[in-house]
Amino acid sequence: MILDLHTHSIKSDDGRAKVNNYCQWIQSRDIGIDGFVLTEHRQFDFESDYSDLAEKYGITILKGAEVETEYGHVLVFGVTEKLYQEFDFSSIGLPLAMVIEKSEKHGAVAVPCHPGRPRVGMHAHIDEYGIPEGVRIVEVYNGGSRGDEDGIAQKLADEQNYLGIGGSDAHIVSHVGRCATEFNHTITTETELVEALNNSEFQAITLKN
Repeated sequence: MILDLHTHSIKSDDGRAKVNNYCQWIQSRDIGIDGFVLTEHRQFDFESDYSDLAEKYGITILKGAEVETEYGHVLVFGVTEKLYQEFDFSSIGLPLAMVIEKSEKHGAVAVPCHPGRPRVGMHAHIDEYGIPEGVRIVEVYNGGSRGDEDGIAQKLADEQNYLGIGGSDAHIVSHVGRCATEFNHTITTETELVEALNNSEFQAITLKN
């Protein structure tokens, strides 16, 4: 099963894609993914229910979050109400160690995204803060990467023995599915996604759309 683990809708401050338009695009262009995860900036969208859209288009639609830490941006999968109460998702200076600790406490997984990107990627802050503890997975393929950003991310993952995921980082419809993650089993819920990530049953891939 192939999921794009990093997308943004109009719920994000800079997102310009409606979720139904993602579904239409994936179907009409035969994009090679089975679903996507909405990782809205500095929030978790508890309100929206995309089950009807998922059934209509035969697409898995899951939700996560993208938060901001001193090491850059971090995807959080498996967000619950209890985790959401543990720290302020809207903060732009969260301690990465705390995000990892609280996520694991509540059965979630924290994954630094686009770690090779200047300023908002983990690699840019290692000289100042050192290698962070607790990181197991990083995003090695990002659809919005420029230059050698993915190369830097992959080198970091190789050096630190991190596992790698892929996501498009789509903010507009036509970017969905550029990068994704292939899983060994079918995933239909956030709980199953977290379980697969914890069991290392995945690999990052790039797709030509």
